[in-house]
Amino acid sequence: MKKAISLGVAAAMTATLLAGCGTAASSSAATSEAASTAESTAAESTAEAAPSEAHEINTTDPIELTISWWGGDSRHEAYQKALEAFHEKYPNITVSPTYGAWSGWEEKQSTALAADQGSDVMQVNWNWLYQYSPTGEKFVDLREYSDVIDLSQWSDAAKNACTVADSLQAVPISMTGRIFYWNMNTFKQAGIEQVPASYDDLIAAGKAFQEKLGDDYYPLAIGQYDRMILMTFYLESKYGKAWVENNECQYSEEEVVDGLNFIKSLEDNHVIPTRPTMIAAGFDSIDKSQEWIDGKYAGIFEWDSSANKYQSALADNSGFTVGEEIKFGDKANGGFSKVSMGMAITSSCQHPVEAAALIDFLWNGEGAAIMGSECGIPASTAGLAAAQAADAVKPLVLEANTKVLAFVDMPLDPYFESSKLKDTTDGVYTDVFDGFSYGDYDAEEAAEILLDGVSGVLSANA
Repeated sequence: MKKAISLGVAAAMTATLLAGCGTAASSSAATSEAASTAESTAAESTAEAAPSEAHEINTTDPIELTISWWGGDSRHEAYQKALEAFHEKYPNITVSPTYGAWSGWEEKQSTALAADQGSDVMQVNWNWLYQYSPTGEKFVDLREYSDVIDLSQWSDAAKNACTVADSLQAVPISMTGRIFYWNMNTFKQAGIEQVPASYDDLIAAGKAFQEKLGDDYYPLAIGQYDRMILMTFYLESKYGKAWVENNECQYSEEEVVDGLNFIKSLEDNHVIPTRPTMIAAGFDSIDKSQEWIDGKYAGIFEWDSSANKYQSALADNSGFTVGEEIKFGDKANGGFSKVSMGMAITSSCQHPVEAAALIDFLWNGEGAAIMGSECGIPASTAGLAAAQAADAVKPLVLEANTKVLAFVDMPLDPYFESSKLKDTTDGVYTDVFDGFSYGDYDAEEAAEILLDGVSGVLSANA
């Protein structure tokens, strides 16, 4: 579903997009390390390059810009209010937005980028920089507009993560990672008063839910990609090594079989519904499922920036609680953080100076106070200060983000979220975890398919 709003007299929905088209020092270092592995010149690129020429924002002539983002309703509302404030500051600049839910969003944006029809200002996933602009061809080097965007508000580590082909192709909106959220109202109905803090707690919860509440109730619900991330947390915690390092998967087939059997144990013990069960329910995302809304699915494993989306979806959200990270082994905490999303200017943009002004307004200026934590805890120092001064940082998101970044200690492979792996229709993760849950593959077959798929993506980007 897509919606559009108009800002200014001439604002209209972005037709070209419609036609063409989801900190601790250790966490920041891990993300920086991942980016540096993929881009050897990242350290050089963080130096603030002076613009080749001074830029002046046009405040008189009519200017039209487009912007696109994905997210939930509360994020849409925040962006709209921020864009209205931007138009008040620059009445001559009209901004036409296009936005929608995540489902199917990347496919539309990749088509738009391929045709050079992306929005002028684009909310991007971190991996898009590597996947769609590996030589810097699709997004502007924002250092060229450092007299418009105050890049000093972001740490070098954060900028490193968005530097590909010696080009700062986006500024990071926030840093994020995965954590558990629980609907404690349902847990208490099952006789459980404390959030799960261990694997044994999860298994016990699955048994209690089934026995006391019935077969339709589960303490946790996770999709295909969620299963891949949770399995990675498990493996890294147990074996103490990153999933991918130096562009090579560090895990043997036997170790991956162990990880897959861990996921299977959650199904077998009624901790999570099987994929056939979830698919039969017929929903695009867990927060929109009736099972989540009614409390039958009482837990999720999601990005820290998603806390309010899941809380607000509940019919009774009084028991919504940020959980604890679960350490599944004694070798490491496991898990990773990443740039939650970035904001970029497409190379096809006809007004990059004004587009840069919009980015600075949203994440360093007055707009940051309006955006608050709708896209996660702001990575910009000025943005975070503005959001906190406006009391616009949601406590749940801050709590979740703080817990995540204090826990995770592994680097994230830049290609972990490649569409060839992550695509919800025919990606490798979907094939593996759906096929394994349906019984089409045994653990050995699923492990072989997963490793072959990951190795294929890594080899293609070597």
